[in-house]
Amino acid sequence: MNDRVGPTVSRPYDHHDSRVAASGDRITEPPLDFIGWLRWFWRQLTSMRTALLLLLLLAMAAVPGSLVPQRTADPNGVTQYFADNPDLASALDKVQAFDVYSSVWFSAIYLLLFVSLIGCVIPRTRHHLRALRAKPPKTPARLGRLAGFTTRDAPAGTDAAAAIDSARSLLRFGGYRVALFESGSEVSISAERGFLRESGNLLFHLALIGILIVGGFGSGFGFSGQRVLVEGQTFVNTLLAYDSFKPGRFFDEERLDPYTLALDSFDVEYETLNLKAYGQPVDYTAGVTVAVQGKTARTDEVKVNAPLRVAGTDVFLLGNGYAPTITVRDPKGNIAFTDSVPFLPQDANLTSLGVVKVPDGLAQQLGLTGFFYPTQAKAQSGAYFSSFPDLEYPMLTLNVYAGGLGLDAGVPASVYALNTDKMTQLTGGDTGTKSLELKPGQTQELPNGLGTVTFENADSGATDGDFSGSVLRFASFDVNNDPAQGWVLLFSVLALLGLLTSLFVPRRRIWVKAIRRENGSVCLEYAGLARGDDPALEAAVFTLAKRHNAVLAPTPPSTQTTEPI
Repeated sequence: MNDRVGPTVSRPYDHHDSRVAASGDRITEPPLDFIGWLRWFWRQLTSMRTALLLLLLLAMAAVPGSLVPQRTADPNGVTQYFADNPDLASALDKVQAFDVYSSVWFSAIYLLLFVSLIGCVIPRTRHHLRALRAKPPKTPARLGRLAGFTTRDAPAGTDAAAAIDSARSLLRFGGYRVALFESGSEVSISAERGFLRESGNLLFHLALIGILIVGGFGSGFGFSGQRVLVEGQTFVNTLLAYDSFKPGRFFDEERLDPYTLALDSFDVEYETLNLKAYGQPVDYTAGVTVAVQGKTARTDEVKVNAPLRVAGTDVFLLGNGYAPTITVRDPKGNIAFTDSVPFLPQDANLTSLGVVKVPDGLAQQLGLTGFFYPTQAKAQSGAYFSSFPDLEYPMLTLNVYAGGLGLDAGVPASVYALNTDKMTQLTGGDTGTKSLELKPGQTQELPNGLGTVTFENADSGATDGDFSGSVLRFASFDVNNDPAQGWVLLFSVLALLGLLTSLFVPRRRIWVKAIRRENGSVCLEYAGLARGDDPALEAAVFTLAKRHNAVLAPTPPSTQTTEPI
């Protein structure tokens, strides 16, 4: 071999990595063609390093979704964010910060991670299948360099082949794959086990890919809808009956199975014995009646974390509160408005804010905003508040506005907000007229002779001072349909099993060698090698040697060991 010695390297002159060619010029590598660049890109994408980097990027890309409200989860919060920060919100909207999980950049990272995982798993699966069919490797020449190395002298008269044969039986009983090797005066056996470790690792990654696939399938064909029901109201599972509805990309309205859900009662239990937790809710129970088309109606309950399963959908109990029944009449006593209006809770004691809009039936369009106090109390400043969330001393306060509600323009408006830009305030604030204050069953005159407003008592049979049941309650339900949730559960269980297997099943090799000496005796050598961390390897080798010698020189059954290898 001719070597050319350079200033920094000594390599054969024709070596592909040599810095100096025979002519003294630098080696010019052939340029990559289109297929070559594709192959290079694929290898980079499917490397484990790239998969970990993409996983980190995906976690970082999800951070904006928790910092700003998302249109899919909190559309009202997005609207409020635009109102509070118009310039910043406009800039964030251009980069899809309010739609993070459906944005182009988040989807790109997600898909690249998906492809990278598949590209990592397929070659590893092929390699693992080849390893399962391959026989254990040949016994090393020097076992003394390996972990747990120990030697034993076989009993006199022991044949080397018979000793190895007995070791093979022990190792097979311990779940090892074995292979026999013979070279001159040496006979050895090579054994290995722990392929379940790599199988579990592959199962974990395959299950993770399965979760990604069925998760996308479920989100594409499923839907989620919300509906607020007041006691006594009924919900029909049709698209127009939802207060808000989020369909999947491939959702078909024909998939909505017809059924009705009626809220019969809503019961809440509050803590009254423990003063440190006084007024805290102990239990929520929504009593419902469900009627599926073609089946007999049945009564059931919906609780927090205990959804109702009906017609392929899960009905979850979300929020709740009070819905005072308010009636507005014109000066002649004709009813212009009557309904049980949900008031949104503002604190733990259910001080609640609500809006009533009366577009027709009076001389002017009317808007009422007010607070409902389940147990009305008065602070030193004179402000009202609720001191307990149950109906002990309920009171409703209302401010009256007259003018244009803005409904005639056809612009959608929230039922929980009142635009007073084109309205005149008639009570409360700087008007000099006190806000209307009503208890259940009371009626008061509206300003300017517009009519009357009544706070209806829902329990007509209640006695004086007994307000329990005087105000109806509402419950907010989330109706969710995910056709892939069963598959997600299956793949999640498989991923957990695969992870546990890959963590707790050791991958190890053990060798037993029998060496024939010139004097006819036999020396037995034992050693092992772990792939990864295996703190029990040395103990396993020692146990094998101990059991093997016990087999070669049998002892009474009472003293034989049954320790695992």
